[in-house]
Amino acid sequence: MAEQVPVPPAVDITDNDRLMAALSYPIPLVAIVILLVENMKARPFQKYHAVQALAANVVLWLVITILGCILGVITAVIGGLCGLGPGILWFVTLYWAYQAYQGQYSEIRWLTEFLKRQKWL
Repeated sequence: MAEQVPVPPAVDITDNDRLMAALSYPIPLVAIVILLVENMKARPFQKYHAVQALAANVVLWLVITILGCILGVITAVIGGLCGLGPGILWFVTLYWAYQAYQGQYSEIRWLTEFLKRQKWL
């Protein structure tokens, strides 16, 4: 069983923290900005969600690319169905964005654990 790493307390989360954290999921460029700007990076809630959003977007786009290649090789008809993949996966990022906007430290099952083990969160 994986060791549970305590989540930082949500004591001083501002509206700006929640907004920036939420925007970092559907718009990965926002996550990059958060990690580059010193006063944003110093905010634990923003940094937590920015790192998790970047990692989640990398994983999602890898999955989309791999599935697109596999399905595209099998047949052109099934490959055409893969066009739905990005839309469905983008909708998942909206769920994580909603949780961030609610002031929650969301956990993405294996990804959050991996990021914590690497000491990125």
